[in-house]
Amino acid sequence: METGVALLGEHGWPGVTTRAVAERAGTNPGLIHYHFGGLPGLREAIFRRATDVVINPLVTELLAAEDERAALALMRDLPARAAGDEPMTRLAAELIVGATRDPALGVVLRDELRRARARIAARLARLRPGWTAARLDGVATLVTAAIDGLMLHHMIDPGLPVGEALSAVEDLLAADGS
Repeated sequence: METGVALLGEHGWPGVTTRAVAERAGTNPGLIHYHFGGLPGLREAIFRRATDVVINPLVTELLAAEDERAALALMRDLPARAAGDEPMTRLAAELIVGATRDPALGVVLRDELRRARARIAARLARLRPGWTAARLDGVATLVTAAIDGLMLHHMIDPGLPVGEALSAVEDLLAADGS
């Protein structure tokens, strides 16, 4: 899987072939067909591993924040950190490309994002025990969409005023009595 993820980050989906993975991993292409059922199964397994590499560390770091303000401070730094990690940025872009072009990969990404939102909603439930399940899910959706959007926009426009956008969110938290 690590070989496939590396190839995906270096060459995009066109570079992820059974032969290329086998060659770089020093194995027989027949073993890959046997274990993964061919290229579609291999790509799905690589996609799952890549989402684990891209999404889970971010969500874990966000969930470790002491409170909402600490999470916002982390979000303030994410776009710049991501911009400094070109291989990770390219891998994230390839996940989006793969998910939009291959319905099976789209299902994998959808499921991973749902798990991330559920983890965020569970953390919010501990911080905000009075919130309804619908509100928790709604805020978790907004948080994940904000992270995705900020990262994408920052890749296109490094001058994006991330700090100002998150300051506006802090103002909303203050207005909510947080």
